[in-house]
Amino acid sequence: MKILITGINGFVGTNFTNSWFRNHKIVGLDIHQPEKEGVERIFGWDELGKVPPVDAIVHLAGKAHDTKNRSEAQVYFDVNTGLTQKIFDYFLQSDTRTFIFFSSVKAAADSVPGDVLTEEVVPAPVGPYGESKIRAEEYILNKLSAVSDQLLDKRVYILRPCMIHGPGNKGNLNLLYSVVKKGIPWPLGAYENRRSFCSIENISYVVEQLIVKENIASDIYHVGDDEPLSTNELIGLISKSVGKKSRIWKLPKGLMDAAASVGGTLKLPLNKERLRKLTENYVVSNVKIKQALGIEKMPVSAKEGMRKTLESFR
Repeated sequence: MKILITGINGFVGTNFTNSWFRNHKIVGLDIHQPEKEGVERIFGWDELGKVPPVDAIVHLAGKAHDTKNRSEAQVYFDVNTGLTQKIFDYFLQSDTRTFIFFSSVKAAADSVPGDVLTEEVVPAPVGPYGESKIRAEEYILNKLSAVSDQLLDKRVYILRPCMIHGPGNKGNLNLLYSVVKKGIPWPLGAYENRRSFCSIENISYVVEQLIVKENIASDIYHVGDDEPLSTNELIGLISKSVGKKSRIWKLPKGLMDAAASVGGTLKLPLNKERLRKLTENYVVSNVKIKQALGIEKMPVSAKEGMRKTLESFR
């Protein structure tokens, strides 16, 4: 297959290229155009008309979630919504058969209503990141309904992955890794929260299957590892990776709640909202995508995928 990857220089795009270039021809679309091993050529967004015919478009380009909330809201809509509109319009006018848009579980819900987040949830994003992603989803779906008769031979997939991790990953996982590596105790051990993650190997497998298989229905799919991990389990895996003993303090929840209340008043790092984010459950179902692919489990278990990521940090 010949595959166009937008945002090819990013963490996910780089890993996809490394996984696919031996079996497929890869071209890229990005704001920077360096030579890249395994890539025939990277085009700029102003060169979209020069991109050769491809079998599939994997749209990764976007403004990542800024956990420090320093980014202007409009930037998310300019990039996450605007670029999606541009590349999807290009797809509709081209002979490309398959379009895969990387949205996010944050487009569906900032916090999981109930026990598990499924595709049936009514989207209720909070903040410009999730809102810009759902706006992009809505654009795709509205366009599809308007031109459905012309799209009999096209397939469109909207993927909502959990937090993707792997070699080259940057973000909160790296921050937690550095905290554990320094021997700093984790004070929230009393909270047995469980979260879904997504290893780069599993998401790479899913996307490649969507490209090469002809019989998978166009739809919205959540993507994540089979098993959620608790923060305590994650700290245990990091500790093992760095050769340190886990330092998990199970301080009383009431004490931590009180500290968060005081922290909010005094503008300290720990406040009620941050405590909620650090201790809430966020479990995502991957049943629908596995049924569509005809598999019982993902290629890599959650713990094995996390172990490989942590090894890459070393």
